[in-house]
Amino acid sequence: MLGRKARGQMEMVFAGSIAEFIPDDHILMRVDRVLDLSWLASEVADCYSPHHGRPGIDPEVAVRLMLAGLLCGIVHDRRLMREAQVNLAIRWFAGFGLTETLPDHSSLTRIRQRWGGARFKRIFEKSVEACIAAKLVGGDMLHVDATLIRADVSWSSLAVEHVEAVSKVNDDDDNQPPSPSNSGGPGRPRSTSIKLKRVKRSRTDRDARMATNKYNQRLEPCFKQHTGVDAKCGVQVDVSVERADVHEGAMLLKQVARVEQLTGKKLSTVTADKAYASANNFATLEARTIRAVIPPAKTRPAKVPLSRFAFDQFNDVLRCPRGRHLKPGARTGRGRFYRTKTRDCKGCKLAVDCLSKTARTRSIIIQDGHGALLRARRRHAKKLPCDRAAYNSHRFRVEGVHGEAKTRHGLNRAIRRGLENIAIQTWLTAAAINLKRLAKAAFALFWQLWSQITGQNTTIISQLDHSARFLINMRERPISN
Repeated sequence: MLGRKARGQMEMVFAGSIAEFIPDDHILMRVDRVLDLSWLASEVADCYSPHHGRPGIDPEVAVRLMLAGLLCGIVHDRRLMREAQVNLAIRWFAGFGLTETLPDHSSLTRIRQRWGGARFKRIFEKSVEACIAAKLVGGDMLHVDATLIRADVSWSSLAVEHVEAVSKVNDDDDNQPPSPSNSGGPGRPRSTSIKLKRVKRSRTDRDARMATNKYNQRLEPCFKQHTGVDAKCGVQVDVSVERADVHEGAMLLKQVARVEQLTGKKLSTVTADKAYASANNFATLEARTIRAVIPPAKTRPAKVPLSRFAFDQFNDVLRCPRGRHLKPGARTGRGRFYRTKTRDCKGCKLAVDCLSKTARTRSIIIQDGHGALLRARRRHAKKLPCDRAAYNSHRFRVEGVHGEAKTRHGLNRAIRRGLENIAIQTWLTAAAINLKRLAKAAFALFWQLWSQITGQNTTIISQLDHSARFLINMRERPISN
């Protein structure tokens, strides 16, 4: 028999809670069991006047709305508030009833501007501390990587900037007296040795920089996120955002220091890709007794490569393949020049392969920590099983977190402009992912304990370790079936 459904007036009054209509395994239901924002009100109290102005939005409500949007893949405030009008899970997670009026989407923007980035970073750090208390962070192995975030600008906003450089050159020339070197005589323009670099910049987001992550792709205005992931459960323990032209290798040591300070544990292993394989990084990690699982960068092909030159670090001596000493020269950046003598190369049999057609001597730059770089290359050539296992873990841990953040939480493109706004987006996204890890562990532990309690008559609560007690007593209300 064909069934029919009346589509008239539905019930408007019911007895019960909105939570009864939300599945127990819903992401917001799981995260609510482990989320604790009781500290937030005192953290942001200095941003509000205690006696003047109208009552503002509860800080916990604002953060819950932002986290709910990221957990559900809704990154834009306007779309989030439209969805919250009809989504019972978001209403319940933020603490709103069916008939309560939701705040305007612009209120979330004002809250971000008023609080600043430091307080949102504290939200991320609190999520890390909760994972540490739940024993989800090992603290011995750290996976480090960087990814690009497309800036929220259009291609039509890009412009080639060279006006500032031209003005700087003209100002420098005006402050100097005329001379034959910078004056071409009457009616002739002055010449300068400064070369102007034409760089594309966005007129709508001045912090964005042109970058690409593949050689076959065009340059795009981006930001660069630097991520540190713990190896035990994939918890993000460090997140920072810089301009896209900042090299990721220069951020490694800062990330290691921040992670050790936040977790309170000494790292034993750090994994990264070859972009982090600098001599300074290898030397610093080796001095701190941290094993660096980083594939060294390949040397440039040459008939007489640098590997054939013997370097004595203690005596500061560099010898060529023929046993001749190279003269130490001036320092440059993080290295030092070494140059051969003309008389040594003049009668050398390897001069045809070692020198270029116009050069009379060979110049080599030895970076600081060159010995640590050589030891890292020898260790990488052995292909130890422990190093291979650590690097395989690096691939699915940190790269998997980047893929998860971009495909499920909207981090493939910036939703606001400015370096601080992008940092707030990345901190909230990382906090949402950490809360997912924490909620998954709590959910799995609950059902494990429930099966043991229902299957046995003995009491097992006394046998729980610190992590189990933390997850059971994290919220004052009991976990419903």
